[in-house]
Amino acid sequence: MKTADLYIRVSTDEQADKGYSQRNQEETLRKYCQISGLQIRKVIYEDRSAKTFNRPRWNELLQDLKKRRGKSDLLLFTKWDRFSRNAGDAYQMINILRKLGIEPQAVEQPLDLSIPENKMMLAFYLAAPEVENDRRALNVFFGMRRAKKEGRWMGTAPVGYTNKTDDHGRKYIAPIEPEASIIKWAFQELANGHFAADQIRKEANNRGLICSRSNFWNAIRSPVYCGKIPITSYKDEETTAVQGQHEAIISEALFYEAQEVLLGRKRKERPATQITVDEQMPLRGFLICPKCGRMLTGSASKGRHNHYYYYHCSSPCGCRFRTENANSLFVRELKKYAPNPGMSDIYVITLKESYYEQTRSQQSDRKQIFSQIDELNYRLKNARELVADQKLDPEDYRELKLDCANKITVLEAKLAGSFQAEKSIDGLLNQAISNLCRLDTLYEEGTVTQKRQIIGSIYPEKLVFDGFQYRTARLNEAVRLIYRLGEGFSEIKNRKSNKNLCLSGEVARTGIEPVFPP
Repeated sequence: MKTADLYIRVSTDEQADKGYSQRNQEETLRKYCQISGLQIRKVIYEDRSAKTFNRPRWNELLQDLKKRRGKSDLLLFTKWDRFSRNAGDAYQMINILRKLGIEPQAVEQPLDLSIPENKMMLAFYLAAPEVENDRRALNVFFGMRRAKKEGRWMGTAPVGYTNKTDDHGRKYIAPIEPEASIIKWAFQELANGHFAADQIRKEANNRGLICSRSNFWNAIRSPVYCGKIPITSYKDEETTAVQGQHEAIISEALFYEAQEVLLGRKRKERPATQITVDEQMPLRGFLICPKCGRMLTGSASKGRHNHYYYYHCSSPCGCRFRTENANSLFVRELKKYAPNPGMSDIYVITLKESYYEQTRSQQSDRKQIFSQIDELNYRLKNARELVADQKLDPEDYRELKLDCANKITVLEAKLAGSFQAEKSIDGLLNQAISNLCRLDTLYEEGTVTQKRQIIGSIYPEKLVFDGFQYRTARLNEAVRLIYRLGEGFSEIKNRKSNKNLCLSGEVARTGIEPVFPP
């Protein structure tokens, strides 16, 4: 009596769509063995796809057949698509089984492989499932590509977004907080160019963003955050990006500015400060030793009950200051920059006038951008004519077209960003003046990173602290000009009395005789 192993395979989609259940297959195979007088050695259940033979239960069966040669004569399954959906792999596996003395057979599609003509039917039985798989995959591919062209995101939402379904049952992605705000902050920091991408990722993780290094790198290169859906090239269709139906987290101008930094086209001088330091020592890296001129470092000393923090010099000069004293005196130093009462409105008016005076050049910049876009379009037009005249290879034209399209996209984003920046100046000014009026409070309530940003924005050079006060060579030029506005409104000097305050203190008072210059 011959012995047979029963192989039962089903995948989730097949079981749902075609009703291939394990019970039905087992019942059919057992009935066939009973009628044919075959002894069943074992039954193998598989729940993996048949695109490859890299299936756990199949690998176990194959190892068992190699160890126990002669224990089984047949390998039975209901149809050939239960065995494999890849014709090339199927032929190789059939040869392996026949060398082991085992004959694979489909009970509902029986073939005597000793007859040469039956191999044509075997080819059909094996190729039909593969063709069905390929057609299904192609239909899915074109369906997803069409949805992308319509501006819909396909698949799991990227970090910063979440998958949702509207009232009509259509799926879409929407920003989710606080991840969306952290992603926006990350792009802004990237565009500033002050910190490396991995430093920004670590700080984003500290702020609550759950994202690995590779996923973060993919995120900051994805145009989905500026409202675009990327579409990869396919045959004659080139790589492009279409306007998405989802809400953008950042502007196009910010996205392309960050890409220029990542590509190395736009580099800014990075400060020597780190993005994170000890909370007790925000001034570390900003102080200079008043004795030897070296940079002061910081460390903690362990006492009986607590740790005590110090800014100290690493040289033998022995300069050392308690961080509590140095930090409190620095807050007092910041209070000096609080505007005098009534100066806020003057700051806003003066800065707005200066801004509009300096941004007049944006008109010429926009004209230049328009000129560059026209030039690129003209190049494309000439290239099309050369292709029509068979003077330019179509492959070279496609590369030229893709390069010009990318450049035009970046220029259009810059153009949109310039208009957006012009519209948002009022809100930025009000926020800036508000922060200026409470600079010391912002410093005390901020994180250590925010404190260091405030220090670095005011003082471009290192501070000298002698234990009682701070000295610096100069202030940031913008800060110096802002606070210089108030000097003209301070107490008028060179006066001997408070009378006739409307007259200049450097001009003699007029009397009966006319006043002549000396």
